Formats: sequence, C-alpha cells, structure tokens
Amino acid sequence: MEPKKNSQANVGRNSSLYFAIGLALMLFLTNYAINYKTYDKSNIDIGQLNLDELDDEEIPITEQIQTPPPPPPPPAAPEVIEIVEDEEEVEETVIESTETDQEEEIVEVEEVEVEEVEEDIEVPFAVIENVPIFPGCENKSGNNAKKACMSEKISKFVNKKFNTELASDLGLSGRQRINVIFKINKNGDITGVRARAPHPGLEKEAARVINLLPKMKPGKQRGKAVTVPYSLPIIFQVQD
Repeated sequence: MEPKKNSQANVGRNSSLYFAIGLALMLFLTNYAINYKTYDKSNIDIGQLNLDELDDEEIPITEQIQTPPPPPPPPAAPEVIEIVEDEEEVEETVIESTETDQEEEIVEVEEVEVEEVEEDIEVPFAVIENVPIFPGCENKSGNNAKKACMSEKISKFVNKKFNTELASDLGLSGRQRINVIFKINKNGDITGVRARAPHPGLEKEAARVINLLPKMKPGKQRGKAVTVPYSLPIIFQVQD
C-alpha cells in the first residue's frame, strides 16, 4: 500500500520564489552597507553664535596724549639805532627834480583865521542853572524866585496885550485854550514862536503878543549863554 502525499506539503514547489526574495534582500543589505557613511561630531560646525562670549569681551581703555604746544619764537633782535650827537653835522640827501626845467615860483600863503562857530545849545527851562531874567526880576535872589517872577511878568504882559474880544468876533464861545511855545536865545531875543489854538485867528494873535515881549537877559548853563525854550498856555473865557 503506497502512502498518499498532500500536494500542499510539497516544500520544493515555491523554492524558486523564496530564492529570489532572499537574493533581493541580500542585495539591498549589501548596497546599504556599502553606501553607509559616518561623520565625526566634533568636526561639525552648526554655525551658532555664542553671545555670552561677546558680553565678556573687555574693551581696552585708551588715553589721548596731548601734544604740548611748540615754544614761542624767540623775540626779534632790536634794530641797532645809531645815536648822533647834537654837535655832529649830518649830511642831508637832496633829491633834485628832473621833470621840468621851468622856473618854479614860490607862492607865499597868508595865514587864514578860522572863526570858531559856537553851537546853539538848548537847555530846558526847568533844569537851567541860571534862568533868563525878565526886566524887573533882576533883584530876585535864587533861581526859583527868578523863575516865579518871570512867569508872573509874562502872564501879566499877555493879559494886557491880548485882544480878548477877537474870539467873539470869530464866532467862538466858551472856554478857549491856546498853547504857545517860544525860545529865548543866547542874546535874550524871542524866537521860534509857535501857537496852537481852535482857530487860526487866535494862533495869529497869540504869536503877535509873544513877539512883543521885551528883550531879556539870556539864561546860562555852566557860565555860557544858551537858548532856553519856554511854553505858555493862554486860557480865557469868551463872554456870551
């Protein structure tokens, strides 16, 4: 009696397939083993920057050396001055002109006298050392007394000479004020009369009266006669 074999138990049936798989696996392992490479980790530079080392770096301290300025140059040697005694005669070099042969005439120039022009200095009436003296105030003592006398004399003179009826003739009424400014020059004369009033007729009358003032003794500042400006307000009431 022959034993029966199972067809599934035949080992040699797939031997060629197993051989091919094993051969392929061995080739893959051999190729991987040949191409495998190793590197030394200590020689690998990954390019990282260590900032701690930069912070610890010491910067050397330098000192600027100041160069001293050069010494000043030595003083120049003084020129040698030759001293000539008074008794020794020194020859003078005469240079003759060769530009013309014509005879030169010597013209004598007479001395010209230059007249000194005194400046016309103005000193205010309030600060003048010696005020102008109105006729009749010579006997007053002191500058203040002479000022008061002059103001009183001028006021009386204007009240006497001024035509007060002129305002009514011009059709003006009420209180009228005229401001007059004039100067007493260094000769004592009245000059530069200017008047300002509500009407030109009043200005003209005020200027006429001021120009009639008598000649005065001029005011003096530091002993010299000077021009003294003076202001005078004229106020009057027109009777309706």
